Amino acid sequence: MKALKSAILVILMAEPAAAQDILRNLEMPAHRALIAAAAGSPLTPFETDGCSGGLSSSWRFVAETFPKFRALYQTHPPWEYCCVTHDRAYHNAGAGLFAEDSYTARLSADDTLRACVKQHGADHAEEYAVLYDMTPDQIRTAHSVTAEAMYAAVRFGGAPCSGLPWRWGFGYPGCSVFPSLAPARE
Repeated sequence: MKALKSAILVILMAEPAAAQDILRNLEMPAHRALIAAAAGSPLTPFETDGCSGGLSSSWRFVAETFPKFRALYQTHPPWEYCCVTHDRAYHNAGAGLFAEDSYTARLSADDTLRACVKQHGADHAEEYAVLYDMTPDQIRTAHSVTAEAMYAAVRFGGAPCSGLPWRWGFGYPGCSVFPSLAPARE
């Protein structure tokens, strides 16, 4: 088992294309299960929590608790609109009708989220540099680091059929990649 984990780690580090293929192959059964569960199921009304995983809710809590933080950093992450756009794609599974389309749409939505947060930093670098007593490069770097962390989080925790409230296809009924363990009724 240890050798297998080491081999996977080497593959993931050595060849990004091979890593993408491995991750795709691991995720595709969940996309197939999602497409099957979504077929003929109504889509729930869209809801968003802003940036999932507690990012927006923690930000709001800190802003409510510390007025100086709120005055300087606002009550919501300034790139929260990027997360809401991302949530819209996640809600309806990117409107994919086939598992491959669903996988591609999720990857695109996650790439778009990362690019949006980075672009927000680039667009506001000069303004934030003055506001936060930083250089524009520091602002861009901070947004880039944040964007990469958010990308890693959504790639890791946003797969379909995970049972998490922020999963890909959260507007459809839950699904599972495992066949039912309940005995069949006759």
